[in-house]
Amino acid sequence: MANYRIAVMGDKDSVLGFKALGLDVFPVDSLDDARHTLHRIAKEDYAVIYLTEQLAAQMESDVNRYKDALTPAIILIPGKEGSLGLGMDNIKRSVERAVGADIL
Repeated sequence: MANYRIAVMGDKDSVLGFKALGLDVFPVDSLDDARHTLHRIAKEDYAVIYLTEQLAAQMESDVNRYKDALTPAIILIPGKEGSLGLGMDNIKRSVERAVGADIL
């Protein structure tokens, strides 16, 4: 059985604080770097990848590739610019798919 880890990916200012919590932090500087990093760490032993909403908005097709996979679960979090509402939209869609109705 694998020892799963948790990753946080986004711009440097948004993700460095998570290092103090013991999470693996992946600051990225460009969209190409972000795509490469996401696909690389998705193949490793990460159960959860926290991804800033601002980055996820630019790489929707890459994120959707893992939507139905058991691992990693990609969870959108607000970046330093604040929330875009994408994380809550994803949660609502997941709940609707599981329950069959919007209960939120």
